Amino acid sequence: MDPDAVAKAFVDHYYSTFDTNRAGLANLYQDSSMLSFEGQKIQGSQTITAKLTSLPFQQCQHAITTVDCQPSGPAGGMLVFVSDVPSNANASGQLLRVE
Repeated sequence: MDPDAVAKAFVDHYYSTFDTNRAGLANLYQDSSMLSFEGQKIQGSQTITAKLTSLPFQQCQHAITTVDCQPSGPAGGMLVFVSDVPSNANASGQLLRVE
């Protein structure tokens, strides 16, 4: 399977779910997963999902500009790097972000 196609499919699914139903992201995280957000280290599926669903904005859209991936570890994992332009209906502008 083409790693770039897998990464793109994952990114499309993740951001579509983030933009429409953040609680639906829970099954993409494990107990050992970690989210770094504004200096906080948040670990575990339930804790990460709670953080994402408690963000102060309800509407968000991401315009993905690039998706790059590379192999990671012997178990066939991969790191996915995303550049996107999120926009928030409650904010007046857009912000370029790389994750």
